[in-house]
Amino acid sequence: METWTINKLLNWVTQYLKDRGIESPRLSAELLLSSVLGLKRIELYTHHDMQIAKPDLDKLHVLVKRAANNEPIAYLVGKTEFYSMEMEVSQDCLIPRPETELLAQRAIEFLRMRDGIQHVCDLCTGCGCIAVAVAKNFPQARIIATDISDQALAIAARNIERHNLQERIKLLSGDLFDPIIPQLDTGKFDLIVCNPPYVSAVEYDKLDKNVKDYEPRLALFAGEDGLDIYKRIIEKVDMFLKPDAALMLEIGYAQGQAVHKLLELSGVFTEIKIEKDFHNNDRIVSAVKIKS
Repeated sequence: METWTINKLLNWVTQYLKDRGIESPRLSAELLLSSVLGLKRIELYTHHDMQIAKPDLDKLHVLVKRAANNEPIAYLVGKTEFYSMEMEVSQDCLIPRPETELLAQRAIEFLRMRDGIQHVCDLCTGCGCIAVAVAKNFPQARIIATDISDQALAIAARNIERHNLQERIKLLSGDLFDPIIPQLDTGKFDLIVCNPPYVSAVEYDKLDKNVKDYEPRLALFAGEDGLDIYKRIIEKVDMFLKPDAALMLEIGYAQGQAVHKLLELSGVFTEIKIEKDFHNNDRIVSAVKIKS
């Protein structure tokens, strides 16, 4: 029987995934093997000549086959990294993207310019990554996070517990603002942040297989032009924001001007800004509510 060491397996799995066109094959191989063996990625190299037992080889075989069929690595290992924190994920929620870290960063920066306890609303929270990042990096944040998916909220609850933030993040089940009862849950918010579904009909049809076939449609698709959720948020947001508070939204690469126009026409905001991500695509729209 052939002997497999960590190093030999890493090289074989990397080549196998590369031959099948899987993105970042070496990283994918490291993540899969780390998950099976319960080791950190760096430990794969410090234990590179360790022989792998057959039960672990069998587990890895199943995962590698699924990865070769474009199933996302994050779902296979049940976790991903966001804002330097480990986050649990499953097919019940969207996998956090590196681009979304910019939204979390801008939210944290905005809150740090204000004094005292700050009340934050995170709409479409998904796995809770933005709420967790904000609470972890701004201790004076008190956050209400909502989502229409109870399954996603279950993941978010575990991530909140993982990072010991139960006292500062409250989860509510429902569509956008619907589960928030003004005055009972909180007064108006200092910041509302949202990474909503924003994929248009045309874009949805062209999504990569590893996204379209595995990530929840509910967290991606937003109507013919991809603007449905933005319109619904902007229609009601005035009721939930303090004067001089901010709204921050992640947007699709081609939606900057359209969302800017929606905010402008609402008559609620000033200082409407579009910011690009590290790929030079429009990614964040922020706006400050006009002082009354």
